[in-house]
Amino acid sequence: MTISENIKSVGDDIAAYCVTCNRMPQSVLLLAVSKTKPAADISAAYQAGLRHFGENYCQEALLKQQQLSAFDITWHFIGPIQSNKTKLIARHFNWVHSVDSLRIAKRLSEQRPNDLPPLNICLQVNVSQEASKSGVSLVELPALTSEIYLLPRLKLRGVMAIPAPQQEYELQRLPYKTLVKAVNDLNQPALDTFSFGMTDDLKAAIVEGSTIVRVGTALFGKRS
Repeated sequence: MTISENIKSVGDDIAAYCVTCNRMPQSVLLLAVSKTKPAADISAAYQAGLRHFGENYCQEALLKQQQLSAFDITWHFIGPIQSNKTKLIARHFNWVHSVDSLRIAKRLSEQRPNDLPPLNICLQVNVSQEASKSGVSLVELPALTSEIYLLPRLKLRGVMAIPAPQQEYELQRLPYKTLVKAVNDLNQPALDTFSFGMTDDLKAAIVEGSTIVRVGTALFGKRS
């Protein structure tokens, strides 16, 4: 199947999953995860109607941004953030999904140019408490949220999560349900974004309230 056909297939799945939980398909944004994929693949996806693309590696993303500068793309940084890359990320992305500390948030705020709108960010939450993954704990979330609201060049939009993989649908739903409840308990209307759900757990994520699903393999094929 072509990238265009894959996009239609995933879009149809998103719409079908939304119907099962009485949501509008437009309430879920399809973020195309294009890391390690060439600019030609992003161009094909853009021509097929996608406008939001997620990258994990700063230098790779900057090269693609140069190659695709004629396109009106919204760029999302979704990978681990190194301190020496915060200036580039703050200058060249519209969204950052993987903020996991006040230190990184402060650097992004200080380095976001004044001629650009505030940087949209999500806090990465380690909802499965995996030692191998980045992210704040649910216990740390309220305090960090309060501190980041004070940073002038950031716009805190919500949370991102990559739970431990599960094969069973009901087990896939559990961490998302827990995370949504934790955010709702903060009682902060500005937190309108739930960035979770990938190729293998799309339905569970949408049923539990995801507003951004990050899909790579189902759109572009497996990474080499």
